[in-house]
Amino acid sequence: MIRITTWNINSVRLRLGLVERLARELEPDVLCLQETKVADELFPREAVEAMGFSHVLVHGQRNYHGVAILSKLPLEEHQTHAWCGIDHPRHLSARLPGGIELHNLYVPSGGDEPDRERNPKFAHKLDFLAELAAAWQADGVGQRPTIAVGDFNIAPLETDVWSHKQLLDVVSHTPVEVAALDRLQASAGWIDAVRAIIPPEQKLYSWWSYRARDWQASNRGRRLDHVWVTAPIADKIQTAEVLTAARSWPQPSDHVPVTVDLAL
Repeated sequence: MIRITTWNINSVRLRLGLVERLARELEPDVLCLQETKVADELFPREAVEAMGFSHVLVHGQRNYHGVAILSKLPLEEHQTHAWCGIDHPRHLSARLPGGIELHNLYVPSGGDEPDRERNPKFAHKLDFLAELAAAWQADGVGQRPTIAVGDFNIAPLETDVWSHKQLLDVVSHTPVEVAALDRLQASAGWIDAVRAIIPPEQKLYSWWSYRARDWQASNRGRRLDHVWVTAPIADKIQTAEVLTAARSWPQPSDHVPVTVDLAL
């Protein structure tokens, strides 16, 4: 059994104590972080190694973006990937024991206006997804045992947002973004591991804005964080959990961890 957790930590150094708490309470074998916001040479390697993660891969920069894979299992053939000719640290991949590919993604958020002509950030988000889909399809990723996790910054289902109707024009749930994510999913025949366990009819969120005075009372969430697997390991999905309680931890991230157990 392999337990994989993905979490947009929103500054790993600021929330290192929360990472330690997660490692202690959930005991993931692999922890994929996004928005680490730290240059590689300043990543707190010794601290995460002390948590049991003896294999650490980082791809970051100061103050913005950044992804990391913390693993108790050996990692091989690691690669960084840049899309759209923009050298942002948003995609890191490696190979787990048994030849399992693992991709850790931090998809661009897309800014505030869902118009690619007026908003370059939104255009970048759509182009990022399109380039990645083309690459995965060309590489035959769907034919291999592969896992993709991360902050995809899109809530695709009506039940992935607090109000489908009110968020149709809000970046992260617009039809054009959902269609782009659908194409990415089709590029390798990805299976949404979380929704394979938690019924699509059930409301489910992994992000709540800092702007809410009381996030629990308003519960205006979105499911932006995902775990996907390809068909060769789809039958290995055992459990899935969104750790909603982490949104109330001290100095929390606005995202919460998402965990999937795979019988690998």
